[in-house]
Amino acid sequence: MAEAIEDILRVGGGTQPDKLGSTIARKVVEGRKVVLRAVGAPAVNQAVKGFIIAQEFVASSGLVISLRGGFVDVPMPDKTVTGIILRVIVE
Repeated sequence: MAEAIEDILRVGGGTQPDKLGSTIARKVVEGRKVVLRAVGAPAVNQAVKGFIIAQEFVASSGLVISLRGGFVDVPMPDKTVTGIILRVIVE
């Protein structure tokens, strides 16, 4: 069986949760691995909202998803900042 492709979705404070949720759900149903990357509290908030919306979308397909969190260093033009990564896990 081939390894699933990992998609890193960069989430910002202005990301629309409904669009993010539908994107997450579509990729999960396609069998892709999804990782959300967010820097800053507003971005993390939008990522969590998007995930919750995705949960509702995939439930109709009989899928159950969860999150596994971690930290990641994100290089910026003038410094490196710590971001949050949220891996979407299909259970």
